[in-house]
Amino acid sequence: MRRWLEGLEARHGLDELTERARRLVLGSFTLLVVLVVWGSLSMQAGDNPLTPIIVRILPLLLFLPSVIGQRPRGHAWLAFVSLLYFTQGVMVATLPGQGLRGGLEALTALALFTGCMFYARFRSRQLRGDSQS
Repeated sequence: MRRWLEGLEARHGLDELTERARRLVLGSFTLLVVLVVWGSLSMQAGDNPLTPIIVRILPLLLFLPSVIGQRPRGHAWLAFVSLLYFTQGVMVATLPGQGLRGGLEALTALALFTGCMFYARFRSRQLRGDSQS
């Protein structure tokens, strides 16, 4: 895997790979937020309909400063949190009539995980290269 990544870096360059990973992170992060809000709106909330939305979206929103600030360490932690949304998407997909929404959530969380891990690697190598020059 390491040789494959190093070959990828040699062919495309760190700048291009970092930009591609960043676009994947931004797109999947936005889509996951939309899917989480959509799923939360379909839940019965009792007295306060905002509670399920806040509870489900808060972990993602806590990483918004890291995503905006382009911090590799924050992206690495977001990758781990995205696995919770992947698990939730798989569980929701098994519910009757919720297969599409759960499948989309699982795939989007998987894309976020992949993008975050690639971004954390490429951006940290990019920053390390800039400091060594």
